[in-house]
Amino acid sequence: MAKIVFICMLVLLSLTGKSTAETRLSEEANILRKVENLDSEIEEEDDEVEFFEEPFWVSERGNKVLVNVDSFGAVGDGVADDTKAFVSAWNQACSTPKSVFLVPLGRRYLVNATRFRGPCADKLVIQIEGTIVAPDEPKSWDPKNPRVWLGFYNLSKVLFQGSGVIDGSGSKWWAASCKKNKSNALTIDSSSAVRVKGLTIQNSQQMHFVISRSDSVRVTGIKVSAPEDSPNTDGIHITESTNVLLQNCKIGTGDDCISIVNGSSYIKMKTIYCGPGHGISIGSLGKDNSVGIVTKVVLDTAFLHGTTNGLRIKTWQGGAGYVRAVRFQNVRVDDVSNPIIIDQFYCDSPTTCQNQTSAVEISEIMYQNISGTSKSQKAMKFACSDTVPCSHIVLYNINLESKDGTVETYCNSAVGFGYGYVQPSADCLNSSDKEKIIKQKSELDQTSQDYLIHSEL
Repeated sequence: MAKIVFICMLVLLSLTGKSTAETRLSEEANILRKVENLDSEIEEEDDEVEFFEEPFWVSERGNKVLVNVDSFGAVGDGVADDTKAFVSAWNQACSTPKSVFLVPLGRRYLVNATRFRGPCADKLVIQIEGTIVAPDEPKSWDPKNPRVWLGFYNLSKVLFQGSGVIDGSGSKWWAASCKKNKSNALTIDSSSAVRVKGLTIQNSQQMHFVISRSDSVRVTGIKVSAPEDSPNTDGIHITESTNVLLQNCKIGTGDDCISIVNGSSYIKMKTIYCGPGHGISIGSLGKDNSVGIVTKVVLDTAFLHGTTNGLRIKTWQGGAGYVRAVRFQNVRVDDVSNPIIIDQFYCDSPTTCQNQTSAVEISEIMYQNISGTSKSQKAMKFACSDTVPCSHIVLYNINLESKDGTVETYCNSAVGFGYGYVQPSADCLNSSDKEKIIKQKSELDQTSQDYLIHSEL
């Protein structure tokens, strides 16, 4: 961190005495450099998190205390209500150090809406090997828990793992419209240093996996699935959370594969498979004149197939706040509508949305090494507010084509530039200062490298 501060001081000193235009160019170059270096900044944040050593769980539990839901009366036939047994087992596991809350293999456990609360004793493992199913009748749902099916709260240094399935039994919910009957399958709320590995989450009533008001969450190797026509069934939804890693996840749903909304920062997604669904989205933000802030987000390596959007940022008119410092890189799209889209006029409403002048500001967005086929003519679309334009949009090595026709780039009130190979052309985005900004950025890189080499002598 001290090195970064020193480098910034060098940059500021180098600007002394320069004209306003030169100063602006240096600022632009610094922004480009900052967006390109988001990975290292997010990793620095990650290094400060102390995760517990992952326990190795086997049936011969060793020094772990095994808490099996069957021992508390769970039937596991998918018909009997096992909620009480799960709560009793949770209370025991949560209060016992080094315990394993076990959902055994080969059984189906019917569990009603339940809140599993911490804090818990050290090094709790939630081992899900069997299947947990929700009641399939919305009318039998607990009215005290209308928004959450399985909710975990106030946990720290907890590991969720296993080859089991969390099944939301959502088909009747979808028929009744999830916009009226909102309930999310798995929620981790107000927690820190949590890991989730290997689980399958499917057929949620609405969102499959919600990470809310949490810090330092690692999600690896999970699978999320629901039919393409299931409404509002987001795969992974991140809200008011920081320092979240999603890695090696396969997601196919009826809505966004991943959605990131207000109050979220230091988010990294790596090796993501998405489709069907609505793509990977930041937003929506700013609905009902609200404030939305999302910053420091990286997507590195993704494959999207047949989705209705690709890499999307969506905001409502009338909102406030900002989306800033985002990089999408190494992404392949196959038959995707709107592969790259920024939409400051998002309107998911049965009535026409009113035109408003205020908007969520969008800036410092970089797209790097994005290739594949677009289902729509506008392969890149930057629909930005006339009063709050999008700025510092950077395209580097873009190759988007159509299977049956030509593609184009659409711009409204968006400023930025492309370099390297950019197809389709993004001349409507180009800043006249592109070459100067890239040169300034290279000079900043060299200043940084010189200092780093010196500091190690």
